[in-house]
Amino acid sequence: MERIASIMYLKDGFAEEYKARHDDLWPEMEQVLKEHGAQNYSIFMDDNTHVLFAYLEVENREKYDKIASTEICKKWWAYMEPLMETNDDNSPVSKNLTSVFYLA
Repeated sequence: MERIASIMYLKDGFAEEYKARHDDLWPEMEQVLKEHGAQNYSIFMDDNTHVLFAYLEVENREKYDKIASTEICKKWWAYMEPLMETNDDNSPVSKNLTSVFYLA
């Protein structure tokens, strides 16, 4: 199992909308996440900076990374683009984090 952590950036004023959209995650998006091996997926937000911290576990990173090429993922990114800092393809601007400690 590989643990993945990253940070993303929410635009000011969209914290409630961001949470609401994830509370109502599209069933198709949930399905594609699971099909690509995502487990124990959590997103946390710093209330002061609106920096998002995402954590998930995957069995196969290469398989998980293929989610970016799915139509539903691209549709989700377009849906979330007004709320977040994004790249040209609407994917969230994110920075992968390096694990420095783990207690099982």
